[in-house]
Amino acid sequence: MSFLAALWRPLAYLSLPFILLRSIAASSPVGRYYSRVALYLYSLVSVATCSTALAGGMLLLGRRYDTNFAVARTFYAICRSMLNIEVEVEGEEYLSTRPAVYMMNHQSMLDILVVGRLMPKQTSIMAKRSIQYTPLGPFMTLSGAIFVERSNNVQAVQSLNVAGEHMKTIGTSLWMFPEGTRHSEEGPTLLPFKKGGFHLAIQAGIPIIPVVTENYWKMYRPGVFEEGRIRVRVLPPVSTIGLTVAEVSSLATRVRDQMLGVLRDISVQVPIEQMGREEVEADDALLESPQPKAVVSESKISATSQQIPIQEAGSASSLVMSPSTSSLGPWQSGASENGTETEEDEGMILVGRPA
Repeated sequence: MSFLAALWRPLAYLSLPFILLRSIAASSPVGRYYSRVALYLYSLVSVATCSTALAGGMLLLGRRYDTNFAVARTFYAICRSMLNIEVEVEGEEYLSTRPAVYMMNHQSMLDILVVGRLMPKQTSIMAKRSIQYTPLGPFMTLSGAIFVERSNNVQAVQSLNVAGEHMKTIGTSLWMFPEGTRHSEEGPTLLPFKKGGFHLAIQAGIPIIPVVTENYWKMYRPGVFEEGRIRVRVLPPVSTIGLTVAEVSSLATRVRDQMLGVLRDISVQVPIEQMGREEVEADDALLESPQPKAVVSESKISATSQQIPIQEAGSASSLVMSPSTSSLGPWQSGASENGTETEEDEGMILVGRPA
């Protein structure tokens, strides 16, 4: 009896947060939202805390690169049970295509749950080197994480090149979010894609596998966190054989258009007047506003054209930045061109090794 009591007592203490959060959730919609967010984060932190010991055990068993698969599936199982959220996958057979670059749209922290459902075996994580010196460092090191020095753009590009060679020689895959940052709104939309992953895919000569998660605004947004199902559609491989780096932009546009079409197809339909309302109003205002007529002498035009060089289209300095960059502080266009990520997307590039 004393043994059972010693076992029961810590379990009872561990259950107290869940009991408290359930009572808060029943009090009001606001309480429900914050209690479910707390449960989600509590699960994430708990699994991450235990994962270091798991990584050590997997290393001893010679299954080092299965650690992330085990951790991801554990997290998904816990959250699916506690939050009653199911991830439904269509086209899952394409996830076995390796080596490949998997590209998924990025909406919120709930994407971790989706990745937990989709992550294959023999997978390691690529993250910036500073994470190696955080509490997550030991787990990531034991699980075979690849750390990248992203503060230096030259070193970041070199890291992508090394990753490409690694993918070709060993047959590894890369999982990334080409938007580069989280983006969520009521209508299903995508930000412009960063080009680093497309450069890597073309240089390595490996296919791109688009992975589209439906717009789950109805389920999760500020103030709302409901139960339900998240639909994911994995698309057939997009070949990069025969392409050159000069075709990176057209490839990125083609993949983005394909993903956007699928995103709108599998998401809850939103009236067109609610989609991109700000953009439409801005365009209308631009069209309606009278355009001033400027009269400039030929001599002034000639002098001006000699003083201001014409910038080549597609150069790093002429890149159009994503709409979200205004809220993320100053960005170097060269970093965006090479596919580096924002500070809020730590560890969101995954490198997979085939089973």
